[in-house]
Amino acid sequence: MNKLVKDALVLTLITVVAGCALGLVYEVTKDPIAKANEQATQEAYKAVFEDAASFEDYADFDAAAATKLVQDAGYADDEITNTVVAVDESGAAMGYVITVVSHAGYGGDITFSMGITKDGVMNGYSITDISETAGLGMKAKESAFMDQFRGIPVATLEVTKTGAASDTEIDAISGATITSRAVTNGVNAGFVYYSSIVGGAANE
Repeated sequence: MNKLVKDALVLTLITVVAGCALGLVYEVTKDPIAKANEQATQEAYKAVFEDAASFEDYADFDAAAATKLVQDAGYADDEITNTVVAVDESGAAMGYVITVVSHAGYGGDITFSMGITKDGVMNGYSITDISETAGLGMKAKESAFMDQFRGIPVATLEVTKTGAASDTEIDAISGATITSRAVTNGVNAGFVYYSSIVGGAANE
């Protein structure tokens, strides 16, 4: 019986010490991690609005409402997690940066920020989190795929494996159609939310 009590005390002590150590590590690392995440976010914003002087919170943004809107529109695998306004040196709005999380990636969630001008033209997107297959889905971060989204008007995009014939068709990454569709549908979800902001509707 004494051995059982002793073993229990030892295990309890180990658990307490391990818990305290983990708590200390968390306290030490949480601020640097938060700063790194914020820096990555700001870099993503700047990547899709290079000429913006700053980015301001979109006052009317509601993540739950935005996500419901796009899911009701048919994009059940997508969430809108943030929206900011890109402003120039004078403080005038240049457009919006919408952050989308797609749950349809082959390797898990894909998080990206997309920039859309106030005239309804997409500047492109910047991925902040992706776990797709190296050499296949990870090509969603390469210019050959990304550049297809630059300069296109708000529309409903479709993925093709036979070569894009119009601005509304996106060439799939070879061997990574799932990833291609995840990103493209995420962009479509962003377009739906953008259209709700400006009071218009995405082109069919």
